Amino acid sequence: MPKVKVDGIEVEVASGSTVLQACEAAGKEIPRFCYHERLSIAGNCRMCLVEMEKSPKPVASCAMPVMDGQVIYTNTPMVKKAREGVMEFLLINHPLDCPICDQGGECDLQDQSYKYGGGRSRYELNKRSVNEKNMGPLIKTHMNRCIHCTRCVRFSEEVAGVSEIGAINRGENMEITTFLQKATQSEMSANVIDLCPVGALTSRPYSYEARPWELSKTETIDVMDAVGSNIRMDSKGWEVKRILPRLNDEINEEWISDKTRYACDGLLNNRLDQPYIRENGKLREASWKETYKFLKENLANKKSFGGLVGQLSDIETSYAFKKLFENVFSSNLLDFRQKDIAYDLSSRFNYQFNTTIAGIDNCDVILLIGANPRLEATIVNSRILKAVKKGAKVLAIGDPGDQNYKVHNLGNNLSLLNDLINNNISEAKLLKEASNPAIIIGESVLKKNSYQYVLNASKKLLKDINKLNGFNILHQSASTVGSLFLGLVTDKYEDLIKSDVLYLLGADEIKINKKDNQFVIYQGSHGNGNAEIADVILPGAAYSEKDGSFANMEGRVQRTFKGSFPPGEAKEDFVIINEISKILEKDLGFDSLKKLRAELQKDYPTILNYDSLAEINFADLDISYPGSIDHKFQLDEIDYYQTNIIAKSSITMNECKASKQSFEKTGTDQ
Repeated sequence: MPKVKVDGIEVEVASGSTVLQACEAAGKEIPRFCYHERLSIAGNCRMCLVEMEKSPKPVASCAMPVMDGQVIYTNTPMVKKAREGVMEFLLINHPLDCPICDQGGECDLQDQSYKYGGGRSRYELNKRSVNEKNMGPLIKTHMNRCIHCTRCVRFSEEVAGVSEIGAINRGENMEITTFLQKATQSEMSANVIDLCPVGALTSRPYSYEARPWELSKTETIDVMDAVGSNIRMDSKGWEVKRILPRLNDEINEEWISDKTRYACDGLLNNRLDQPYIRENGKLREASWKETYKFLKENLANKKSFGGLVGQLSDIETSYAFKKLFENVFSSNLLDFRQKDIAYDLSSRFNYQFNTTIAGIDNCDVILLIGANPRLEATIVNSRILKAVKKGAKVLAIGDPGDQNYKVHNLGNNLSLLNDLINNNISEAKLLKEASNPAIIIGESVLKKNSYQYVLNASKKLLKDINKLNGFNILHQSASTVGSLFLGLVTDKYEDLIKSDVLYLLGADEIKINKKDNQFVIYQGSHGNGNAEIADVILPGAAYSEKDGSFANMEGRVQRTFKGSFPPGEAKEDFVIINEISKILEKDLGFDSLKKLRAELQKDYPTILNYDSLAEINFADLDISYPGSIDHKFQLDEIDYYQTNIIAKSSITMNECKASKQSFEKTGTDQ
């Protein structure tokens, strides 16, 4: 590895590193605008200039490779003058928008002009003017501010996988724009807002909402899908104003999907903030005391109790719900599934993403079976694209549509799995010669009539090449793996739905056909779902308003933290469940989250091992040859912007859906 000297400090860096990286390894801060660790090198801004021994001119450190014996200086008069000159050029056409710019207070240009600029301007001509661009309902453009760093262009092509943003014209007339002035169609498009080092690309829904120093910042976890992206929630009073990505190389790196970022305005709409009871066929507001009394009277003579857990329920709430049914209702009719889907619970291996999300980067062959990762798990799809750029091949059984990379579709019959096992098709050789393969199974093939075959055939394929850690289930909902950990599955699903008392814990994905004399309890945060048919509505807290835990598709349990508070009379869900047990003269043994977690730990000792992945003993797995099955299928339709009750309540997500529908019909988002 080459050794270099930076300001007299000798450092050893990996081969292929840049001078900028060597300077950072020596603890030196190098300003930059165009350089980004996860994007290709452009060398546009020249702000990272350093002095190098034997070089007559300053050197752009981001584009200069390290060579053994280099002597670098980062703080000489030459470097200082060069950076001042670069900053002066960058500010020539930059408008004086700081007081009204949404980037104000967290702007790289502000910070670096203050630290490295000369403090004066000699430019007396008019600044250039650039027309604003149409980038859809999420991205607001102020292209007068653009400094042509091209981070947005490189992100779109390299990470999102869409060539929708580019540069036109040359020199002073250069502009960053979208293709034919159409809105961006990527599910990761808004990451360019974080990447933009100035205020050229800002958040349209967040425009003029708040300043950074006015916001309370909470580091937490996203629940819009099963990825478990790490996020920062910025709130002002009760309102969650925005969601930003948080660095986690094991999961989402520093990107998030547009739904993760913008569905948060759904937390403000259609909220349940008051208990309701149904009298004479109509719902009316009631106090908690009155509601509990009504509950007790109506539960007195009921014989069967069924409970459905929603897709946004945290592990603690689901556990408390299970204890309520076991200890108070004496019922085991509990489930979290709200569609035709089945799982093998004999081992965690059978329902986890065993390759791990980060592990996808290094796969060389990926087989999608009934999966559409672009819509089901956008961040996982970006990882697959990363692997494709390294040379990975992607095969599919079941047409996943456009995934922003080349997919070789084998067909839509599950019998193709048998052909792969028996080497009946040419792609079998590709899979069996792979050094690091991955099979990703989507929920579209986990139906009761096919799931066992799909699981066994996939395991058989991987067993033959001794790569069982390539077996993966692609879940769609945040609560799925946690519910599977708790065993919230029953083989008497029809009895559950038809039970005398049906208790819905935020279960809005399934439409309930309420039967005569059935008593329905709805506990949740939003009123635009199954709350409409309930006899009792218990207003609960959303994920942003309580502490909790969620297991992502890898089985990695992560904690969410309270960044806001429930509106009106709403309470945290475990508090409501505990109070119900008390009015029914039972004690569940916990009156605080700490005690609840202690009980959970007793029953499931490893469930709250945060940020760790359980080791799987592959030798203990039951793998049997599945035989053959002739079964054609179609992938389930996914309404990406409306996958849960919060997203359905989001004005921004509805605008995105309308924009996408318009684009699909007319080729424009207008």
